[in-house]
Amino acid sequence: MRHEQLSELGQQLRVDSVRSSAAAGSGHPTSSMSAADLMAVLMGNHLRYDFEKPEHPGNDHLIFSKGHASPLLYSLYKAAGALKDEELLTFRKLGSRLEGHPTPELPWVDVATGSLGQGLPYGVGMALAGKRLDHVSSRVWVLCGDSEMAEGSMWEAFEHAGYERLDNLTAIIDVNRLGQRGPTRHQWDLDAYARRIRAFDWHTIEVDGHDIAAIDRAYGEATSTVGRPTAIIARTQKGRGVASVENHEGMHGKPLKDPEEAIAELGGVRNMAVPVLGPPAEQPTRPTSEGPLSLPRFNTGDTVPTRDAFGEALAAVGTARGDVVALDGEVGDSTRLEYFHKEHPERYFEFYIAEQQMVAAAVGMQTRGWTPYACTFSAFLTRAYDFVRMASVSRANLNLIGSHAGVAIGQDGPSQMGLEDLAAMRAVHGSTVLYPCDANQSAQLTATMAELSGIRYLRTSRGGTPVIYPSSERFPIGGSKILRATESDRVTLVAAGVTVHEAIAAADRLAQDGISARVIDLYSLKPVDVEALRTAAEVTGRLITVEDHHPEGGVGDAVQGAFADGHPAPRVVRLAVRTMPVSGTPAEQLNQAGIDAEAITAAARELVGA
Repeated sequence: MRHEQLSELGQQLRVDSVRSSAAAGSGHPTSSMSAADLMAVLMGNHLRYDFEKPEHPGNDHLIFSKGHASPLLYSLYKAAGALKDEELLTFRKLGSRLEGHPTPELPWVDVATGSLGQGLPYGVGMALAGKRLDHVSSRVWVLCGDSEMAEGSMWEAFEHAGYERLDNLTAIIDVNRLGQRGPTRHQWDLDAYARRIRAFDWHTIEVDGHDIAAIDRAYGEATSTVGRPTAIIARTQKGRGVASVENHEGMHGKPLKDPEEAIAELGGVRNMAVPVLGPPAEQPTRPTSEGPLSLPRFNTGDTVPTRDAFGEALAAVGTARGDVVALDGEVGDSTRLEYFHKEHPERYFEFYIAEQQMVAAAVGMQTRGWTPYACTFSAFLTRAYDFVRMASVSRANLNLIGSHAGVAIGQDGPSQMGLEDLAAMRAVHGSTVLYPCDANQSAQLTATMAELSGIRYLRTSRGGTPVIYPSSERFPIGGSKILRATESDRVTLVAAGVTVHEAIAAADRLAQDGISARVIDLYSLKPVDVEALRTAAEVTGRLITVEDHHPEGGVGDAVQGAFADGHPAPRVVRLAVRTMPVSGTPAEQLNQAGIDAEAITAAARELVGA
């Protein structure tokens, strides 16, 4: 498109941002107006995209990291002919696809944004998939706000993209000077941003974000730069084009007070149609499956850490499925993700100690059809929890593995002990939460995760645990296993992971006292086996839950949730880690926390009045 046409398109995008926000009575029109020229030039002359085939492998990817500028994004879609004007004016209304911040409810949106600092990390994952996995020429464009440049996750992304030399990634930074409550840290000091970004091996271009010709040249320079990602750092004005709001503080997140006057000042309503460039005709090069799934088999009675079984099983899943990729946070030797690396190095990605970028990259890769397994210590996944939360909003399919969970890791102490992870992952919308107690169970659940949808979390353990299930055993999601049961059971012990073995030992001790105890291995914490728990409650009337986790949100809450709809509830005693752990052996830790066989036995005796 000619530059004068692009200038008119920029004004159209501003007008439509004002109109949609006015119709909604809320929104961020001024943040949209600052980036309108940047997006007009991108859409008119550089973005390659088939809006009728959003799944086309040659399509570029456009991410609005500053997701609050959604009026601008939706106005772009209208200009491209993907949306009708009538739908544009449903912005932020109940039932509309045009939500306050973008989500994949629209087929052209890859990932949900709005929690700032996430779009560029997602873009790194997409660019890695395009360059290292799919081997296609599509580009990833990320519109960033200057306020979110204060987020640490952005700098994890800059570091990793530069390290990986992702020349198919371009960050467009809308430096409009004003944040939500006032000026940003560096305001219009473009060189302050450029110096920092260049330090991470990026090519940088500083431009006037309202100079159409300069923007056009900058995009051309970005696409021709080889061996480095590019950051286009654009000086813009918030509320550009309307004197009453342009570069004025206090207008963030507010519709314009007089939209009709603003529209007139911008030159009135326009309905230009943009002839968007089509994507190249290319197909990704995907590895094919090398054979049927052959999971490792472990002998009953042996002692094997569930993390070892996970590592071996994932390597086998990677052999059977060419779409599986593994992402590590520099702990692959401990989590056993290194087994996958040895078998499939081309599908293994190291993110070092950057858990936010690791999870974000996994979300980015799954948008391109890959099945990621992202793995670190369960305690360290909490750093990336906002990315996990937003992955759910993105409708992402994501496998997360948290190893070294609970006090059972022993001498490393509380900084390394994941004791909040089950609660956190159970709280994620649509999640699946699994906690195996032995090697064969761990292997089976690792493979099953690849077939599920949504956010899937597997909790593995550091120390060895006895193998109690044969390799032929199956573990359906939402199920449980009854390990001890008689008609005369007086109490039910509900455990998961390492505490299953403590519960078995406690049941054996209780049997010597003439107290018959039912033992349930609750390996699926979400969804939970409601039927098995209710049956146990009917038979015994007493339940003891025992977990290597804080009492909030873990096994105990999962069990009591089975009785939350008015169903008759049993008497329940909940054993959990209630004090701050210290260093000690695993056995000492379980004893100190009151979750070992001795504590379970004592609680059961008291509960049955013995």
